[in-house]
Amino acid sequence: FSFEAVFGQEEAQKTIYERSGLPLVESVLEGYNGTIFAYGQTGCGKTFTMVGCKEEGSKDLRGIIPNAFSHIFGSISSLGKEKRFLLRCSFIERYKEGIHEL
Repeated sequence: FSFEAVFGQEEAQKTIYERSGLPLVESVLEGYNGTIFAYGQTGCGKTFTMVGCKEEGSKDLRGIIPNAFSHIFGSISSLGKEKRFLLRCSFIERYKEGIHEL
C-alpha cells in the first residue's frame, strides 16, 4: 500500500471522487477488482465522504458511492448492447470488532 493524498474539509466531493474514486472505477471497468477503504475515528467524515448528502438537488454533495455508480452505469449504457457486464458490489462496516453488511 502507498500513501496517496489527504483531503481537507473544504475539498469538494467531486474533487475527492476524481482524485481517489475515478481511477479505481476506470480500472474496474477494465475488469479489475476494486476496493475503497474509508478508515478513521468516529465523526471524522467517512460516511459523508462515501455517501454524501442524500437530499434532493444536492448533486454537488454526492459522495464516492453515488458518483461511482453514476460513472459505472453511464459507462455501461454508453456501450450499448455490444458487451455484457456482471456487477457485484458490497458495502460493509466494521465497528467495534463486528462486521455489518450495509
